[in-house]
Amino acid sequence: MVNLRQPRDIPQILLSVLFLALIITACLWVIQPFVLGFAWAGTIVIATWPVLLRLQRLLFGRRALAVLAMTILLFLLFVIPIGLLVNSLVDSGGPLIHSITSGSIALPDFAWLNSVPLVGAKLYSGWHSLLDMGGTALMAKIKPYLGATTTWFVGQAAHIGRLLLHCGLMLLFSALLYWQGEKVAYGIRHFATRLAGRRGDAAVLLAGQAVRAVALGVVVTALVQAVTGGIGLAISGVPYATLLTVVMIFTCLVQLGPLLVLVPSIIWLYYTGDTTWGTVLLVWSCVVGTMDNVIRPLLIRMGADLPLILILSGVIGGLFAFGMIGLFIGPVLLAVTWRLFDAWVHEVPPPPADPDQVLAELEALQRNNDESART
Repeated sequence: MVNLRQPRDIPQILLSVLFLALIITACLWVIQPFVLGFAWAGTIVIATWPVLLRLQRLLFGRRALAVLAMTILLFLLFVIPIGLLVNSLVDSGGPLIHSITSGSIALPDFAWLNSVPLVGAKLYSGWHSLLDMGGTALMAKIKPYLGATTTWFVGQAAHIGRLLLHCGLMLLFSALLYWQGEKVAYGIRHFATRLAGRRGDAAVLLAGQAVRAVALGVVVTALVQAVTGGIGLAISGVPYATLLTVVMIFTCLVQLGPLLVLVPSIIWLYYTGDTTWGTVLLVWSCVVGTMDNVIRPLLIRMGADLPLILILSGVIGGLFAFGMIGLFIGPVLLAVTWRLFDAWVHEVPPPPADPDQVLAELEALQRNNDESART
Protein backbone atom coordinates (compact mmCIF):
# COMPACT_ATOMS: atom_id res chain seq x y z
CA MET A 1 0.00 0.00 0.00
CA VAL A 2 1.38 3.36 -1.05
CA ASN A 3 0.89 6.29 1.35
CA LEU A 4 0.60 9.47 -0.62
CA ARG A 5 1.99 12.47 1.29
CA GLN A 6 -0.57 15.20 1.57
CA PRO A 7 0.65 18.50 0.11
CA ARG A 8 1.00 21.39 2.54
CA ASP A 9 -1.70 24.02 2.40
CA ILE A 10 0.57 27.08 2.18
CA PRO A 11 -2.26 29.67 2.20
CA GLN A 12 -3.74 28.08 5.32
CA ILE A 13 -0.37 28.22 7.11
CA LEU A 14 0.23 31.84 6.10
CA LEU A 15 -3.25 32.93 7.13
CA SER A 16 -2.95 31.11 10.45
CA VAL A 17 0.36 32.82 11.22
CA LEU A 18 -1.09 36.19 10.16
CA PHE A 19 -4.13 35.68 12.36
CA LEU A 20 -1.97 34.78 15.37
CA ALA A 21 0.24 37.81 14.72
CA LEU A 22 -2.81 40.08 14.58
CA ILE A 23 -4.19 38.63 17.81
CA ILE A 24 -0.86 39.07 19.61
CA THR A 25 -0.43 42.63 18.29
CA ALA A 26 -3.96 43.57 19.34
CA CYS A 27 -3.41 42.16 22.84
CA LEU A 28 -0.12 44.03 23.21
CA TRP A 29 -1.83 47.21 22.02
CA VAL A 30 -4.53 46.80 24.67
CA ILE A 31 -2.15 46.11 27.58
CA GLN A 32 0.50 48.62 26.48
CA PRO A 33 -0.54 51.29 29.08
CA PHE A 34 -0.10 48.74 31.87
CA VAL A 35 3.23 47.18 30.83
CA LEU A 36 5.51 49.58 32.71
CA GLY A 37 3.41 49.45 35.86
CA PHE A 38 3.32 45.66 35.77
CA ALA A 39 7.07 45.41 35.13
CA TRP A 40 7.73 47.77 38.03
CA ALA A 41 5.41 45.80 40.29
CA GLY A 42 6.96 42.51 39.24
CA THR A 43 10.43 43.77 40.07
CA ILE A 44 9.33 44.97 43.51
CA VAL A 45 7.38 41.80 44.30
CA ILE A 46 10.25 39.51 43.32
CA ALA A 47 12.70 41.54 45.40
CA THR A 48 10.46 41.76 48.48
CA TRP A 49 8.85 38.31 48.38
CA PRO A 50 10.86 37.03 51.39
CA VAL A 51 9.64 40.05 53.37
CA LEU A 52 6.02 39.14 52.55
CA LEU A 53 6.52 35.56 53.72
CA ARG A 54 8.09 36.77 56.98
CA LEU A 55 5.22 39.18 57.59
CA GLN A 56 2.74 36.39 56.90
CA ARG A 57 4.37 34.24 59.58
CA LEU A 58 4.25 37.14 62.04
CA LEU A 59 0.59 37.89 61.24
CA PHE A 60 -0.68 34.44 62.24
CA GLY A 61 -0.32 33.02 58.72
CA ARG A 62 -2.91 35.39 57.22
CA ARG A 63 -1.97 36.24 53.63
CA ALA A 64 -4.58 39.04 53.46
CA LEU A 65 -3.03 40.88 56.42
CA ALA A 66 0.47 40.46 54.99
CA VAL A 67 -0.63 41.79 51.57
CA LEU A 68 -2.32 44.78 53.23
CA ALA A 69 0.79 45.53 55.27
CA MET A 70 3.06 45.29 52.22
CA THR A 71 0.74 47.52 50.14
CA ILE A 72 0.74 50.18 52.85
CA LEU A 73 4.51 49.91 53.12
CA LEU A 74 4.93 50.36 49.36
CA PHE A 75 2.59 53.35 49.47
CA LEU A 76 4.69 54.97 52.17
CA LEU A 77 8.01 54.13 50.50
CA PHE A 78 7.17 54.94 46.86
CA VAL A 79 4.00 56.90 46.15
CA ILE A 80 4.26 59.62 48.80
CA PRO A 81 8.03 60.25 48.42
CA ILE A 82 7.82 60.23 44.60
CA GLY A 83 4.91 62.67 44.64
CA LEU A 84 6.71 65.04 47.00
CA LEU A 85 9.97 64.65 45.10
CA VAL A 86 8.45 65.42 41.70
CA ASN A 87 6.53 68.44 42.98
CA SER A 88 9.60 69.82 44.70
CA LEU A 89 11.73 69.08 41.63
CA VAL A 90 9.41 71.02 39.34
CA ASP A 91 9.11 73.94 41.80
CA SER A 92 12.86 74.27 42.31
CA GLY A 93 13.78 73.42 38.73
CA GLY A 94 11.70 76.21 37.21
CA PRO A 95 13.90 79.10 38.41
CA LEU A 96 17.04 77.19 37.47
CA ILE A 97 15.80 76.55 33.92
CA HIS A 98 14.73 80.20 33.59
CA SER A 99 18.11 81.48 34.73
CA ILE A 100 19.97 79.18 32.32
CA THR A 101 17.80 79.89 29.30
CA SER A 102 17.56 83.64 29.94
CA GLY A 103 21.33 84.03 29.95
CA SER A 104 21.60 85.38 33.50
CA ILE A 105 24.19 82.76 34.45
CA ALA A 106 27.75 83.84 33.82
CA LEU A 107 31.13 82.38 34.58
CA PRO A 108 32.22 83.22 38.16
CA ASP A 109 34.69 86.03 38.90
CA PHE A 110 36.65 84.14 41.61
CA ALA A 111 37.78 87.37 43.28
CA TRP A 112 38.60 85.41 46.41
CA LEU A 113 41.65 84.02 44.63
CA ASN A 114 43.44 87.31 45.37
CA SER A 115 43.43 86.43 49.07
CA VAL A 116 45.37 83.20 48.47
CA PRO A 117 49.03 83.71 49.38
CA LEU A 118 51.81 83.42 46.80
CA VAL A 119 49.81 82.03 43.85
CA GLY A 120 46.43 83.73 44.32
CA ALA A 121 47.09 86.79 42.18
CA LYS A 122 48.55 84.68 39.37
CA LEU A 123 45.56 82.33 39.41
CA TYR A 124 43.14 85.26 39.33
CA SER A 125 45.00 86.89 36.45
CA GLY A 126 45.15 83.60 34.53
CA TRP A 127 41.43 82.99 34.99
CA HIS A 128 40.50 86.43 33.65
CA SER A 129 42.94 86.02 30.79
CA LEU A 130 41.06 82.85 29.87
CA LEU A 131 37.78 84.76 29.99
CA ASP A 132 39.18 87.52 27.79
CA MET A 133 40.40 84.93 25.29
CA GLY A 134 36.91 83.60 24.69
CA GLY A 135 35.58 82.07 27.88
CA THR A 136 32.52 84.32 27.80
CA ALA A 137 31.85 83.42 24.17
CA LEU A 138 32.24 79.74 25.05
CA MET A 139 29.69 80.12 27.84
CA ALA A 140 27.31 81.83 25.42
CA LYS A 141 27.57 78.87 23.06
CA ILE A 142 27.07 76.32 25.83
CA LYS A 143 24.05 78.02 27.40
CA PRO A 144 21.47 76.85 24.80
CA TYR A 145 22.62 73.24 25.21
CA LEU A 146 22.59 73.56 29.01
CA GLY A 147 19.10 74.94 28.87
CA ALA A 148 17.82 72.22 26.55
CA THR A 149 19.47 69.44 28.56
CA THR A 150 18.25 70.75 31.90
CA THR A 151 14.74 71.25 30.52
CA TRP A 152 14.69 67.67 29.20
CA PHE A 153 15.83 66.12 32.49
CA VAL A 154 13.38 68.11 34.58
CA GLY A 155 10.68 67.53 31.98
CA GLN A 156 11.03 63.78 32.50
CA ALA A 157 9.92 64.31 36.09
CA ALA A 158 7.38 66.97 35.18
CA HIS A 159 4.89 64.40 33.90
CA ILE A 160 3.41 64.13 37.36
CA GLY A 161 0.19 62.55 36.22
CA ARG A 162 1.88 59.82 34.21
CA LEU A 163 4.41 59.01 36.93
CA LEU A 164 1.78 58.87 39.66
CA LEU A 165 -0.44 56.77 37.38
CA HIS A 166 2.35 54.22 37.06
CA CYS A 167 2.78 54.36 40.84
CA GLY A 168 -0.91 53.57 41.28
CA LEU A 169 -0.74 50.71 38.80
CA MET A 170 2.36 49.45 40.55
CA LEU A 171 0.49 49.35 43.86
CA LEU A 172 -2.49 47.56 42.31
CA PHE A 173 -0.42 44.95 40.47
CA SER A 174 1.84 44.49 43.51
CA ALA A 175 -1.15 43.69 45.71
CA LEU A 176 -2.45 41.19 43.13
CA LEU A 177 0.95 39.55 42.72
CA TYR A 178 1.44 39.35 46.49
CA TRP A 179 -1.97 37.69 46.81
CA GLN A 180 -1.48 35.12 44.04
CA GLY A 181 2.31 35.11 43.71
CA GLU A 182 2.78 31.35 43.82
CA LYS A 183 0.16 30.72 41.13
CA VAL A 184 1.52 33.45 38.86
CA ALA A 185 5.09 32.16 39.22
CA TYR A 186 4.03 28.57 38.53
CA GLY A 187 2.01 29.68 35.51
CA ILE A 188 5.01 31.53 34.06
CA ARG A 189 7.22 28.50 34.65
CA HIS A 190 4.61 26.27 32.98
CA PHE A 191 4.47 28.55 29.94
CA ALA A 192 8.27 28.67 29.72
CA THR A 193 8.43 24.86 29.96
CA ARG A 194 5.90 24.62 27.12
CA LEU A 195 8.12 26.87 24.99
CA ALA A 196 11.57 25.46 25.74
CA GLY A 197 11.25 22.48 28.06
CA ARG A 198 13.54 22.32 31.08
CA ARG A 199 15.70 25.05 29.63
CA GLY A 200 12.74 27.44 29.67
CA ASP A 201 12.00 26.67 33.32
CA ALA A 202 15.64 27.29 34.23
CA ALA A 203 15.55 30.56 32.28
CA VAL A 204 12.64 31.81 34.38
CA LEU A 205 14.43 30.95 37.61
CA LEU A 206 17.61 32.69 36.42
CA ALA A 207 15.56 35.74 35.44
CA GLY A 208 14.09 35.90 38.94
CA GLN A 209 17.58 35.81 40.45
CA ALA A 210 18.74 38.61 38.14
CA VAL A 211 15.74 40.78 39.03
CA ARG A 212 16.37 40.34 42.74
CA ALA A 213 20.09 41.00 42.29
CA VAL A 214 19.53 44.31 40.50
CA ALA A 215 16.62 45.43 42.67
CA LEU A 216 18.44 44.81 45.93
CA GLY A 217 22.09 45.13 45.02
CA VAL A 218 21.85 48.15 42.71
CA VAL A 219 18.57 50.06 42.98
CA VAL A 220 18.00 49.87 46.74
CA THR A 221 21.63 50.71 47.47
CA ALA A 222 21.49 53.70 45.12
CA LEU A 223 18.25 54.98 46.64
CA VAL A 224 19.52 54.66 50.20
CA GLN A 225 22.77 56.44 49.37
CA ALA A 226 21.09 59.22 47.41
CA VAL A 227 18.33 59.87 49.93
CA THR A 228 20.82 59.88 52.80
CA GLY A 229 23.05 62.29 50.88
CA GLY A 230 20.03 64.46 50.05
CA ILE A 231 19.14 64.69 53.73
CA GLY A 232 22.65 65.94 54.41
CA LEU A 233 22.36 68.54 51.64
CA ALA A 234 19.01 69.80 52.93
CA ILE A 235 20.22 70.03 56.54
CA SER A 236 23.40 71.83 55.48
CA GLY A 237 21.42 74.46 53.59
CA VAL A 238 22.71 73.68 50.10
CA PRO A 239 20.36 75.19 47.48
CA TYR A 240 18.50 72.98 45.03
CA ALA A 241 18.87 70.01 47.36
CA THR A 242 16.04 68.14 45.63
CA LEU A 243 17.58 68.51 42.18
CA LEU A 244 20.94 67.41 43.54
CA THR A 245 19.28 64.39 45.15
CA VAL A 246 17.86 63.34 41.78
CA VAL A 247 21.33 63.73 40.25
CA MET A 248 22.76 61.59 43.07
CA ILE A 249 20.20 58.87 42.35
CA PHE A 250 21.41 58.83 38.75
CA THR A 251 25.12 58.80 39.66
CA CYS A 252 24.60 56.03 42.23
CA LEU A 253 22.63 53.92 39.76
CA VAL A 254 25.48 54.11 37.25
CA GLN A 255 27.93 53.16 40.02
CA LEU A 256 29.71 56.54 40.09
CA GLY A 257 28.71 57.20 43.68
CA PRO A 258 27.23 60.23 45.48
CA LEU A 259 30.55 62.04 45.98
CA LEU A 260 30.31 63.62 42.53
CA VAL A 261 27.53 65.77 43.98
CA LEU A 262 28.56 65.96 47.63
CA VAL A 263 32.17 67.10 47.10
CA PRO A 264 31.23 70.21 45.02
CA SER A 265 28.56 71.01 47.63
CA ILE A 266 31.18 70.86 50.40
CA ILE A 267 33.45 73.14 48.38
CA TRP A 268 30.57 75.56 47.85
CA LEU A 269 29.83 75.69 51.60
CA TYR A 270 33.45 76.47 52.42
CA TYR A 271 33.57 79.01 49.60
CA THR A 272 30.56 80.87 51.00
CA GLY A 273 32.15 80.94 54.45
CA ASP A 274 29.81 78.42 56.10
CA THR A 275 32.64 76.29 57.47
CA THR A 276 30.54 74.72 60.24
CA TRP A 277 27.98 73.14 57.94
CA GLY A 278 30.71 72.43 55.43
CA THR A 279 32.51 70.31 58.03
CA VAL A 280 29.24 68.61 58.99
CA LEU A 281 28.53 67.76 55.36
CA LEU A 282 32.13 66.56 54.95
CA VAL A 283 31.74 64.06 57.79
CA TRP A 284 28.28 63.07 56.52
CA SER A 285 29.68 62.54 53.02
CA CYS A 286 32.34 60.18 54.36
CA VAL A 287 29.56 58.04 55.84
CA VAL A 288 27.37 58.19 52.71
CA GLY A 289 30.28 57.48 50.36
CA THR A 290 31.20 54.24 52.13
CA MET A 291 27.65 53.12 52.81
CA ASP A 292 27.42 50.94 49.71
CA ASN A 293 30.30 48.78 50.96
CA VAL A 294 28.09 47.75 53.87
CA ILE A 295 24.62 47.77 52.30
CA ARG A 296 25.31 45.96 49.04
CA PRO A 297 26.81 42.76 50.55
CA LEU A 298 23.86 42.55 52.94
CA LEU A 299 21.23 42.98 50.21
CA ILE A 300 22.68 40.97 47.37
CA ARG A 301 23.15 37.45 48.70
CA MET A 302 23.08 35.44 45.52
CA GLY A 303 26.45 36.69 44.37
CA ALA A 304 25.33 37.97 40.97
CA ASP A 305 28.26 39.90 39.53
CA LEU A 306 26.78 42.24 36.93
CA PRO A 307 29.13 44.15 34.60
CA LEU A 308 29.37 47.91 35.11
CA ILE A 309 28.73 48.65 31.44
CA LEU A 310 25.49 46.67 31.66
CA ILE A 311 24.21 48.72 34.59
CA LEU A 312 25.32 51.98 32.96
CA SER A 313 23.63 51.10 29.66
CA GLY A 314 20.47 49.98 31.43
CA VAL A 315 20.16 53.19 33.43
CA ILE A 316 20.84 55.59 30.56
CA GLY A 317 18.91 53.59 27.96
CA GLY A 318 16.00 53.06 30.34
CA LEU A 319 15.85 56.78 31.10
CA PHE A 320 15.65 57.68 27.41
CA ALA A 321 13.21 54.86 26.59
CA PHE A 322 10.79 54.95 29.53
CA GLY A 323 11.49 58.19 31.41
CA MET A 324 12.15 58.24 35.15
CA ILE A 325 10.73 54.72 35.62
CA GLY A 326 13.35 53.47 33.17
CA LEU A 327 16.03 54.19 35.78
CA PHE A 328 14.77 51.08 37.58
CA ILE A 329 13.37 48.98 34.73
CA GLY A 330 16.28 49.41 32.28
CA PRO A 331 18.97 47.70 34.40
CA VAL A 332 16.56 44.90 35.30
CA LEU A 333 15.81 44.11 31.64
CA LEU A 334 19.47 44.05 30.67
CA ALA A 335 20.41 42.03 33.75
CA VAL A 336 17.81 39.36 32.95
CA THR A 337 19.02 39.18 29.35
CA TRP A 338 22.62 38.97 30.49
CA ARG A 339 21.96 36.14 32.94
CA LEU A 340 20.05 34.14 30.32
CA PHE A 341 22.75 34.72 27.69
CA ASP A 342 25.47 33.78 30.17
CA ALA A 343 23.66 30.57 31.12
CA TRP A 344 23.19 29.67 27.44
CA VAL A 345 26.88 30.22 26.67
CA HIS A 346 28.02 28.08 29.60
CA GLU A 347 25.91 25.11 28.51
CA VAL A 348 28.94 23.94 26.50
CA PRO A 349 32.46 23.48 27.91
CA PRO A 350 34.80 26.43 27.35
CA PRO A 351 37.54 26.22 24.68
CA PRO A 352 41.16 25.64 25.70
CA ALA A 353 42.90 28.72 27.02
CA ASP A 354 45.98 28.11 24.87
CA PRO A 355 45.28 28.97 21.20
CA ASP A 356 48.34 26.99 20.06
CA GLN A 357 46.75 23.84 21.43
CA VAL A 358 43.63 24.47 19.34
CA LEU A 359 45.69 25.01 16.20
CA ALA A 360 47.75 21.85 16.88
CA GLU A 361 44.58 19.78 17.29
CA LEU A 362 43.18 21.24 14.08
CA GLU A 363 46.37 20.39 12.16
CA ALA A 364 46.38 16.83 13.56
CA LEU A 365 42.77 16.37 12.51
CA GLN A 366 43.56 17.64 9.03
CA ARG A 367 46.52 15.23 8.68
CA ASN A 368 44.34 12.31 9.74
CA ASN A 369 41.73 13.29 7.12
CA ASP A 370 44.42 13.50 4.44
CA GLU A 371 45.79 10.06 5.33
CA SER A 372 42.30 8.61 5.30
CA ALA A 373 41.71 10.10 1.86
CA ARG A 374 44.93 8.53 0.47
CA THR A 375 44.05 5.07 1.76
